Formats: sequence, structure tokens, C-alpha cells
Amino acid sequence: MTNQEALQLFEERKVHTVWDDTAEDWFFSVVDVVTMLTESANPTDYLKKMRKRD
Repeated sequence: MTNQEALQLFEERKVHTVWDDTAEDWFFSVVDVVTMLTESANPTDYLKKMRKRD
């Protein structure tokens, strides 16, 4: 299993990603995605509150 880490840009914002050769798929940082979608000042707290609700 070989992983390649990379930073990709989405609307001029950085998103941490990892490519998995075995699964042949990209994996994205959830905190980075929450930051882009919500524009929250503290995305980690936003994610914690969201998980608590579920």
C-alpha cells in the first residue's frame, strides 16, 4: 500500500489529501472540507458540535 500526500487547491483554499494506490481513491481532510463549506472561524469546534448532534 503506497500513499501519496498532497495539498490541493479548491477555490484558492488548501485541502489536505492522500492518494491510496490500493483503493485507487483520494481521501480528504474533513476539517478542511468543513472549513470550506461553512467558513467557520473555528472548524474543529464546528465539527465537534456536529458530531455531538449525531
